[in-house]
Amino acid sequence: MTAPVITFFNSKGGIGTTSLVYHIAWMLADLGHRVLAADLDPQSSLTSAFLDEADVERLWEAPGGRQTVWGAIRPFQEGAGPMSRPVVIDTGEERLALLAGDLELSTFEDDLSSQWPKCLDGEPHAFRIMSAFWTVLTTAAQQHSADIVLVDLGPGLDAINRAALVASDHVVIPVAPDLFSVQGLRNLGPALAWWRDGWAERLAERPSDLHDLPSGSMNVIGYIVPGRAIRLDRPVNAYQRWMAQIPGEFRNSVLVQPTKAAPPVENDPYCIAQLKHYHSLLSLAQEARKPMFALKPADGAFGGHAQAAHRAYFDFRDLATSILDHVARAAA
Repeated sequence: MTAPVITFFNSKGGIGTTSLVYHIAWMLADLGHRVLAADLDPQSSLTSAFLDEADVERLWEAPGGRQTVWGAIRPFQEGAGPMSRPVVIDTGEERLALLAGDLELSTFEDDLSSQWPKCLDGEPHAFRIMSAFWTVLTTAAQQHSADIVLVDLGPGLDAINRAALVASDHVVIPVAPDLFSVQGLRNLGPALAWWRDGWAERLAERPSDLHDLPSGSMNVIGYIVPGRAIRLDRPVNAYQRWMAQIPGEFRNSVLVQPTKAAPPVENDPYCIAQLKHYHSLLSLAQEARKPMFALKPADGAFGGHAQAAHRAYFDFRDLATSILDHVARAAA
């Protein structure tokens, strides 16, 4: 049985998706799971959360080739041979490994765009291009003996994200209580349905000798409301109004289950978690290059910060456990 691939994605950016993936990966490892954190965002934000600039530069300029997701795909994409064995990066935690991102991954966009329609003609090369992310994720997960794969994506409904979602078993959607994030659900839902149905249509045309391809299930298991500060110039009732719209919009646009009476967020079974805003704790964690819940006095976590770090541990423990419960229910 392969490790489930769980992708965190919203077409709207600025929601804190990368921070969520980073913290959930560390927490799952702390709970005893073997985790592969994969950065499929060309901006490589997850990679820079784990590594400093010097380490990232070494990965991108390694003498034997780029030690990134793009370094594994590039030889095949350029016709120089099969995909390279992906390099799994040590994070300092034995159970947690990183598949590093790469700014040059953006050059894969045109190929992914042009090969999508060619799958309908049954072209083997087109299928291999479209399943490249799945192949690399699966291989890297096997190398690390991972039992779960977490994928971070950038915003946007582009060909890279489409291919990444084709490689995904489950999808978690971070959504903030504001106009732009809720509008993101309205855009994301139809796109997911179109990509899911489109891949199923293409699988029906695959050559009979092509067996190792992703199912493209893209099963949306729920949403997370990350912690956000309420601006002084933003009325509380506006915040509450958008919060109240999330459950209904999620059902209408993403699950395509129209309803006029969705439960509130706090009682919604599709709400995996509603997180607090951790204020300056996050900046301390970013400076220390460790999760918020692992901060110590040596990292500057004194007094209130130390108490907040302690509370954050239980918040993310509950979040990680809830994600596993949602995945188990979806697989049942």
